[in-house]
Amino acid sequence: MVTTGSVHVAGEVTTRGFADIQFIARRTLKEIGYTDPKFGIDSEDAGVWISIHGQSPDISQGVTATDYKDQGAGDQGMMYGFACNETPELMPLPIILAHKLTRRLAEVRRNGLIKDFGPDGKSQVTVEYENDKPVRIEAIVIAQQHKEEISEEELKKEILERVIKPVCSGMMDDNTKIHINATGRFVIGGPEGDTGVTGRKIIADTYGGVGRHGGGAFSGKDPSKVDRS
Repeated sequence: MVTTGSVHVAGEVTTRGFADIQFIARRTLKEIGYTDPKFGIDSEDAGVWISIHGQSPDISQGVTATDYKDQGAGDQGMMYGFACNETPELMPLPIILAHKLTRRLAEVRRNGLIKDFGPDGKSQVTVEYENDKPVRIEAIVIAQQHKEEISEEELKKEILERVIKPVCSGMMDDNTKIHINATGRFVIGGPEGDTGVTGRKIIADTYGGVGRHGGGAFSGKDPSKVDRS
């Protein structure tokens, strides 16, 4: 869980190995881009709180690998498989376009193509279908954290030209709606703006608005958990 100035790492791990969790947490913050106290958390000064203990022996006996024994935690879960031929990734087009947009937001921030971006950003793409086939983009929503130094007008122009058009121009038309920082301002973001916990918004983060889901979150789970299978 992350919040303003703090990272809390909790869970169950049974191991003879060692992991420098303080270092990993700070390195991850740095890789994401939280290196400036203006963003509410930075990799050098954040507090990293660790609460990790061994896995329950009741679960461990089901998931610890032994010869000639199937693994399984022995609990319940609803499993859905899902794939479609709309994209090479076998995923619905709207979520793939949203992923590509957020990946592009990170690229232009890291390579300095657009100045004064913050690490926080998100996107949503609405696609119109005819006869179960995607035909055009109805709407694109981008929310991108930024510093005070860049105006909203300049930000919108840069995002449209350097992020949205390179990714989505092939399916956009004159009627496609573009919403960039629709509230008018996005300076406070990341853990300072929203306390975050892994495993939330599981539908939106996996299939977008399409596809059945068993209800279990992927985030924070190891391969022995039924959600991961």
